[in-house]
Amino acid sequence: MPKLLKRVLSILLILALLVIIAGRKAGWFDRTPKDNAAAAEQGQELLPVNGVVLMTGGLSDIIVSTGTILADEQVDLSPEVSGRITAIKFEEGVYVRKGDLLATINDSELQAQLQKNAYSLKLGVERETRQRMLLAREAISQEVYDRVLAELNTVQAEAELIKAQIKKTKIIAPFDGVIGLRQVSEGAYVTPGQRIATLTKTSPVKLEFSVPERFTGSVRKGMKVNFFVESIDKPLEAAVYATEPRIDPVTRSLSVRAMYPNRNNEINPGTYARVEFKLNHLAEAITVPAQAIIPELGGFRVFVYRNGKAESRSINVGIRTQDAVQVTDGLKAGDTVITTGILQARNGMPLRIVKLDTISQ
Repeated sequence: MPKLLKRVLSILLILALLVIIAGRKAGWFDRTPKDNAAAAEQGQELLPVNGVVLMTGGLSDIIVSTGTILADEQVDLSPEVSGRITAIKFEEGVYVRKGDLLATINDSELQAQLQKNAYSLKLGVERETRQRMLLAREAISQEVYDRVLAELNTVQAEAELIKAQIKKTKIIAPFDGVIGLRQVSEGAYVTPGQRIATLTKTSPVKLEFSVPERFTGSVRKGMKVNFFVESIDKPLEAAVYATEPRIDPVTRSLSVRAMYPNRNNEINPGTYARVEFKLNHLAEAITVPAQAIIPELGGFRVFVYRNGKAESRSINVGIRTQDAVQVTDGLKAGDTVITTGILQARNGMPLRIVKLDTISQ
């Protein structure tokens, strides 16, 4: 009897094991979808992230450079001859016209020489007249007349030389402009090259800046550039009018000059300027925030929010701005790109959007 009982129990145990194995193969003991979802949430928490919905918009390729405002014309006024200043004809900081007399240097000695020359010139003219009449009657030789004529021409040339020297004692405004602070007073003895004041033409003004060598092909005469100065809280526009004919071998850049009207004299020469030079404009472009891009060997990738999970996408990039990057391939308008938590995200990881923005240019 005990042997029979043991045999029955053994048979029942074997049958139970067979049922369990068959049930597992048939899926009798599998969890329901709800149970699976609950288990997934319990095993892996949702990663909180921020995202942006991409849209197409305009995008400009802009070079940012530093520049300097230059006067249209500027010159240090200085004498051409040595002497004592007898008069200063201008007031500091006033507008003067081309040809205005600004200062005079003592020319009394030259004036005396000019008067002496005038007497010699009068006598020379009279002698030449008499000798010409005698030559006409063949009373003198041609040689004698030529000598008298040469003396007359010499006196006339001396007169022109003295007048030129007298002209150098007068300092004249070479162009219209504003005259600055004077550096000398009446009675001061000045020498050639010594600065008396600075004359500056401030309308228009020139904007000088540099463009990197690789972008020089995009610079054309007449192109517009925007620039900013500290004293004005809005962008100003200037037009390119000239460039250097060669690349600077030290900085590997091209010097460019643009013209700004400055009709109200709101900008002073010497002012620092921040220049934005637009190379080209794309009407339909997709950009993503720079912080959303993950650099990797051979390219870049981003994480896209899709069906509640993170999806890794390889992308190609184009134009870069200060805070965004153009995507030329790999994304389309309407995609939601993850901007935070990208270091923790993995492909297929469940996500929870905390903040969702829209990005467009």
